[in-house]
Amino acid sequence: MSRDRLARLVSELVAIDSVNPELVPGAAGEAEIARFVAGWLEEAGLEVELEEVAPGRPNVVAIARGSGGGRSLMLNAHMDTVGVAGMGAPFDPRVEDGRLFGRGSYDMKASLAAIMVAGGEARRHDLRGDLLVTAVCDEEVASIGTARIAERFEADAAIVAEPTELRLALAHRGFVAFELETAGRAAHGSRPDLGIDAIALMGHALVRLEALDRRLRSAPSHALLGSGSLHASLISGGQEYSSYPERCLLEGERRTVPGESVSDVEQELRQLLGDLDGRACVTFAREPFEVGAEEPIVELVRRHAGEPEIVGVPFWADSALLADAGIPTVVFGPAGEGAHATVEWVDLASVERCVDIYTAVALELCA
Repeated sequence: MSRDRLARLVSELVAIDSVNPELVPGAAGEAEIARFVAGWLEEAGLEVELEEVAPGRPNVVAIARGSGGGRSLMLNAHMDTVGVAGMGAPFDPRVEDGRLFGRGSYDMKASLAAIMVAGGEARRHDLRGDLLVTAVCDEEVASIGTARIAERFEADAAIVAEPTELRLALAHRGFVAFELETAGRAAHGSRPDLGIDAIALMGHALVRLEALDRRLRSAPSHALLGSGSLHASLISGGQEYSSYPERCLLEGERRTVPGESVSDVEQELRQLLGDLDGRACVTFAREPFEVGAEEPIVELVRRHAGEPEIVGVPFWADSALLADAGIPTVVFGPAGEGAHATVEWVDLASVERCVDIYTAVALELCA
């Protein structure tokens, strides 16, 4: 496919509003873009299934079916985007100096276009193994799309096409969302003999949180990812200025590296609370990801990509879910800038390069 046709496909995807409704209530979601992706892949000759994972939240699975006896490869990209607050024309894609601008261009509709085209290219060859193109919903929140894919489908290897600047990512961090709550005693502001200030108590926990973050980052434990980290995200408490606050709630996030578990984080939270009256709990967690350098998919992508830089990426991706399901997985995608920002763009030459690499890996692995 020529770069102009590829740019047109990316533009068509960017022009479809697919903001995740869990992030922005009432947003469009993935239904329209899923229909477009399914139709395009069906025209390309793949076997296509549209499955609603939640109301109005479909996945698209397209298979370039092999003749049998070969290995299978999964190409994965998400269809949803974050919101568009502060953007001038988020769904009006434009190309300037080889860069395509618009919401989702970089994260990750260019990657979606690349795996679609690679699927179409693979369909034209006589493969023994299956190539699966999985376009999923909800990666930006709870990843219900790829969680469903991991339940239903198997593959010998997978490439998650998140943007990596054409570097080969073999690891990424996990995350743990948590709550800390301190308990005080409500009283009139004129009665310090009766009141206990829950917000002031939380100050002690915040000092401990900051100290733990410094300790974590000063002692890197992973060759590609360095260390985990910790930060406060939201805080609330009190009822009016003339009263002692009875409760203070802190919501935060702990980023983890391979070797750190949720139970480790739970122990850290108990230590942060220490002797303060209150509670600490984990509300949601995703494990970090790592793939062994000896896996065949690593060697294949590395060779076809021309020995790219090997990295770990700081963000979490659906690769962790596929790896947990027993599928050796790597993360490799195009270059650009502005994920979740008000100016977002992708480098079209890098998208074209991704198409070539995904196709070459598929033809060799599934041959």
